[in-house]
Amino acid sequence: MTYTAPCHVYTAGFSFHRKPFHMSRADGVQNYLLRLQTEGRSRTRIGGELSAVEAGDLMLFAPNDPYYLSIDKETYAAGKPRVESGDYHIFCGGPWIEDWWGRKPRPAVLRLPLTEHFLGLFRQLVLEQRRLSESSPEITACYLQILCMEIDRLMTQQRAISPKGYLAYRMKQYVEEHAAIPFRLEDVAAYADISVSRAVHLFKEAFGTSIVKYVNDVRLEMARERITFSPMPLEHVSETCGFANYTYFHRLFRGRFGMSPKQYRTYSREQM
Repeated sequence: MTYTAPCHVYTAGFSFHRKPFHMSRADGVQNYLLRLQTEGRSRTRIGGELSAVEAGDLMLFAPNDPYYLSIDKETYAAGKPRVESGDYHIFCGGPWIEDWWGRKPRPAVLRLPLTEHFLGLFRQLVLEQRRLSESSPEITACYLQILCMEIDRLMTQQRAISPKGYLAYRMKQYVEEHAAIPFRLEDVAAYADISVSRAVHLFKEAFGTSIVKYVNDVRLEMARERITFSPMPLEHVSETCGFANYTYFHRLFRGRFGMSPKQYRTYSREQM
């Protein structure tokens, strides 16, 4: 049976430049292009003007769109001017991509948070392409579709938040992605590149709860799921959900769910 993919990845890779690089296609790219700037800076033409592309910027080009990319020496906050640019790039096409592209206007450059989840989708597509004879077009197509739908979700979320809200959103993403390991308020604030006091204020203003409470809420939900569906010892549940000690976990769990972790495990299995 021949598999006809609803979308195709023609090229997927990662590039890092420490020397000047220039590309110009006045007649446009042949396929759809998704290019995510992950490090440093590059420049592209938007509306005839040269614009900076920073880490976190996603470039979106359709077939026949003029494409210009320039990587030269740039001045950064720390150190001497230097050439530095890292990016993931995916050239793709197919009927599914055409339909997805046409669902809404696509800006040439879109600012998105560089979360591990989002970066992981690009990495997985690159890894699939490197498998060569072992690569699966079905799996590759699924990863590409998930990536495109994640872009739409992030676009919707970004429109709804202010610049201050964007920082709060970045901190929320950090908490959700690192909840299973211990971390400090300083780590959350550093991820958004702001002070701890400002981080605490912005998070409370955006979400109506403190960072610490949100961390505990995420961890307690993780713990409840593991208590219900795994045979993992309760002390291990506490540890793998990021709690510093079992006593603290026990107190928070009882306060949230009205019974101890042991009682909740018994109750939940009786209901199954």
